[in-house]
Amino acid sequence: MKRIATTLGPAIGILLVGLAGHFASGAIYSSLEARKMISALSSPALYLGSAIASSAATTLALMLTLLGLVRRANAEFDPLMYRQIYRIAALSTVLLAGAVVMLLLMTMPIGEFEDVPARWFPMLYKVLYWIVVILSAGLVAMVSMLFGTVRSLIAKLTPHDDV
Repeated sequence: MKRIATTLGPAIGILLVGLAGHFASGAIYSSLEARKMISALSSPALYLGSAIASSAATTLALMLTLLGLVRRANAEFDPLMYRQIYRIAALSTVLLAGAVVMLLLMTMPIGEFEDVPARWFPMLYKVLYWIVVILSAGLVAMVSMLFGTVRSLIAKLTPHDDV
């Protein structure tokens, strides 16, 4: 249970910051304000989405390498190590897919939509905002899980107990 709290703690923190940011931005009352906020969100979110996609793809490749290292090591690893590797790979896959979806949504020409109902823009802003927050929290959770797995691997492979 302590391991789950250590992994999810930072991610929950990101979600709480996202919730605070959502309330701090206030309610969006007009379509024009929502368009401006979507515009302001799009540029940084494109960079973030690219970074998340790159890190998730790299992490997937590194999990294959780590799996090979674990299999070749002279130490005996419990099933927990393999479950940790699997969870990191699964989260990386979800983050990669989520980042691609976010990138596709962020590249929509929002300002060009003339025949869309006005209430659609505030909803789109909320969806885009929460995709950014959730993917950010997922990235933090993945890095925390990676740290825990590497720490376990080092503790198992080092000849001394001061890890």
